[in-house]
Amino acid sequence: MPELTIRPATAADVPAIVAMLADDPLGATRESPDDLAPYLAALKRLTDDPNQHLVVAVRADRVVGTLQLTIVPGLSRKGATRSIIESVRVHAEERGSGLGTRFVEWAVEKSRSENCSLVQLTSDVTRTDAHRFYERLGFTASHVGFKLQL
Repeated sequence: MPELTIRPATAADVPAIVAMLADDPLGATRESPDDLAPYLAALKRLTDDPNQHLVVAVRADRVVGTLQLTIVPGLSRKGATRSIIESVRVHAEERGSGLGTRFVEWAVEKSRSENCSLVQLTSDVTRTDAHRFYERLGFTASHVGFKLQL
């Protein structure tokens, strides 16, 4: 299998990223691959913020995965910095290849290099396979999450 590279996302990657975001039952209801303008604007905001890391996994010049890592300075836990992993997606043809594990390991290592003391993430309650995946990587389901749509 060709080598995998994890690198910052660029505007040229946005169509592939959005396609992966839309390629599941939840994403299909909330993403709009036909209108990339809001995604390109979001990429600009992310790129301009040093605490945001939107990355892609590339194999053989093809984007096969994406995730966002946010670094959050805080006062709690004695002023601890934490990170949040968001929007982890692996292309359907790459699932089961170990890419998801490599991606999360990259995010944990990046978090360590940013002096984070905690890595957190949320996962929709319907994504039971993802829950098993994160638990296998050492994450614990320690909190109940809440959302308010605005």
